[in-house]
Amino acid sequence: MKTFGPDRASIEVLVFREGLLSAVGHDLVLRATSFEIAVEADRPAASARIDAASLRVASAMRDGRPLPAGALSASDVREIEATIAGTVLRVRRFPEIRFQSTAVSRRDDGLEVRGTLALAGRDREVALVARREGDRLVAEVRLHQPDFGIAPHRAMLGALRVKADVVVRAAVPAEGP
Repeated sequence: MKTFGPDRASIEVLVFREGLLSAVGHDLVLRATSFEIAVEADRPAASARIDAASLRVASAMRDGRPLPAGALSASDVREIEATIAGTVLRVRRFPEIRFQSTAVSRRDDGLEVRGTLALAGRDREVALVARREGDRLVAEVRLHQPDFGIAPHRAMLGALRVKADVVVRAAVPAEGP
């Protein structure tokens, strides 16, 4: 079994905005800074444990592209991270996000991985596709926040909202550590 942490792997959450005032908001890339991904090639199987409180704003995005540093003020970043931890993920009550694969099968374009995701106190079955991108194996899954009891964040009386679906992307080295 090979295990990877933030020094060799990455976990990102892409968050998108909508609503009447969406033009004044930003899409976001959040990055987990404390996690462990385990990959077992023999079985094959995968698991992940993520410290829910470790999600940090990596960058703001516009039209799918990261904006330069400074697009968000330091106070905006602190407020966003506090909202994610306190209101969205409720990390005091649910400090860990976990994934455990139940089946892995080969496809022409990579691997299909099925498993159970434990997030915000709810377990749900998810399926994702992992593809080789250069020297990395990249898996991506779209999550519908309400499936996990998460109400997408709203601001400005609902005129600015986070879309219900977020994209989670994880990447590990495609070959040994």
